[in-house]
Amino acid sequence: MESLVIEGNHTLRGRVRVSGSKNVSLPLIAASLLTDEPVIIEDVPCLLDVCIMKEIVSEIGMGVGTEKHNLYLDASTVNRFTASHSLINQIRASILLLGPLLARFGRAKISAPGGCSIGSRPLDLHWKGLAAMGVKFTQRNGWVEARSNRLIGNHIYLDCPSVGATENIMMAATLAKGETIIENAALEPEVVELSGFLTAMGASISGAGTSIIRIKGVSSLKGARYRVIPDRIEAGTYMIVAAMVGGGVIIENVVLDHLKPLTAKLEEAGVQVVESKPGEVTVTPASFLQAVDIETMPYPGFPTDLQPPFSSLMTQAHGLGTIRETVFENRFRHVEGLTRMGADIRLNGQSLSITGNSNLWGNRVQATDLRGGAALVLAALAAEGKTEILEAHHLDRGYEDLELKINNLGGNVYRKRSRQEDYAQASASYA
Repeated sequence: MESLVIEGNHTLRGRVRVSGSKNVSLPLIAASLLTDEPVIIEDVPCLLDVCIMKEIVSEIGMGVGTEKHNLYLDASTVNRFTASHSLINQIRASILLLGPLLARFGRAKISAPGGCSIGSRPLDLHWKGLAAMGVKFTQRNGWVEARSNRLIGNHIYLDCPSVGATENIMMAATLAKGETIIENAALEPEVVELSGFLTAMGASISGAGTSIIRIKGVSSLKGARYRVIPDRIEAGTYMIVAAMVGGGVIIENVVLDHLKPLTAKLEEAGVQVVESKPGEVTVTPASFLQAVDIETMPYPGFPTDLQPPFSSLMTQAHGLGTIRETVFENRFRHVEGLTRMGADIRLNGQSLSITGNSNLWGNRVQATDLRGGAALVLAALAAEGKTEILEAHHLDRGYEDLELKINNLGGNVYRKRSRQEDYAQASASYA
């Protein structure tokens, strides 16, 4: 397993470009199953999750081609309705195949999907929504088989505004008979982008970005070409990096409207955030970083995915900051690593109390999930000495070219393989 070694206490300066959104790319790949015509998705990031999703759809028969950051997909050759458990188990986004496969072929089979262990993320909203459209589910030996002769539109109320459930139901409804209304739908930009992609394919959708989405089913969808928006979580992470260890960092390819809660909290802490021109943001650290309080919420509230990186920033602020996590109940696993590096953090249920102005020291810590790993990277950049972050593959799921981007800003980050991997590589060279 690879680890990431970071030499801290470097001031970062310069420009960094944000990659295309992971959480838009994944549902767009799934939605491409809804047509037998070619689809082109532009600015798809080269990430572990995206690679796994490509393997999954390739295994069920989809033609997949890649040229730089453009993805070419052809679902006319799909001939299977399930993929291997070893692939599905690696990413949670595999559940998004359910709606498109049911809409187009009337059947799908999926095992429990994987992803970060950040708390309970039940799939009951997916099942309930699709069942309301006429899907019959059979569970056997850890697999769920779903069938429907024809999906029928319905009025579906979500108990909570789940992004995944909203996306799955929306995709299924595009080819259903009649109208589907999703009430208490997720408001995230990723949902809006999926709606835009489906509309470009010929779907009839209104209300995306509001709590009520209406989808009128059509008989078929066509191919489309669509560009992925910038990744708001990657952009937010680099904004926090710039606030924590920057000396004036310009972040390119940013939709600042998607990051209003983060911008507000950074400015409250004394950080200067200026949109120098559309899509470009300059972040200047505070001369006196003030502790602030945050509470995670579904969009448009403060993103839960930026809570771990923001907690690293608060270790360097003056005063006492509190962080309340309301979205996932197990999203403080990075705290152990931060305290090993010298952070003064108290955990009380779903809240953190962080006494800032801590002197952080390099240590050997472990990334337990994607965003927790990002928090450790930020702490390592601010720490004295070297930090080794184990299980670096978690970061590869959501941050494209992480080492290259940080090093281009003046950091010192490199990969380190385990001795077992070095031995395996050496052995392979003699095979």
